[in-house]
Amino acid sequence: MGKTADAIAEGVAIATAAARLAVKNHILVGTIAQGGAFDAEQYVDDAREALLAMARESEHGAEAMTRLRKRARGRYSDPAGTHDYRDRDVRNLRRRAKQYAAVAERLTAMAADSDALGSLVEGAREAAWADVRSNLDRRLIVEGMRPDQDPDYDTMREARMQALRLVDLQALSSQQRAKRKRETAS
Repeated sequence: MGKTADAIAEGVAIATAAARLAVKNHILVGTIAQGGAFDAEQYVDDAREALLAMARESEHGAEAMTRLRKRARGRYSDPAGTHDYRDRDVRNLRRRAKQYAAVAERLTAMAADSDALGSLVEGAREAAWADVRSNLDRRLIVEGMRPDQDPDYDTMREARMQALRLVDLQALSSQQRAKRKRETAS
């Protein structure tokens, strides 16, 4: 029974990590791309939906194992490939179906548990902040480099200046126009 419990715990851990990644991405889009402020309550539904999607995926896995088990029963010839199951595989397929079903059950329970949802959102927030912090650290190192420390400074200067003119200044100009337009409309 230890192997089954371990497999279920691992399945739940993997699915939870996938759900946390989905929520982290929602947080990054909502706070950075759309300029919103982080509010944990705003992402609880995203966490619930992500967990339920993972639960459905596990349910589909359980159904697939059940179909394969039924097809394998009574087949005694040599298999033609890795997923060509035979009667000797029936017990393993039954155990795998139960594991998938148990993972789905636990994920569904987590989706109904406000504490679990809050914990998932907080983990996603921490992961989002780690991504932002890492990106800032990298940019500050690169952008904070002095010309005398960069052997490619002269070579890349023209490209940086062109990027400044074509991208950064254009974006700044567009933001300023939008700001003035909002202020005029108010």
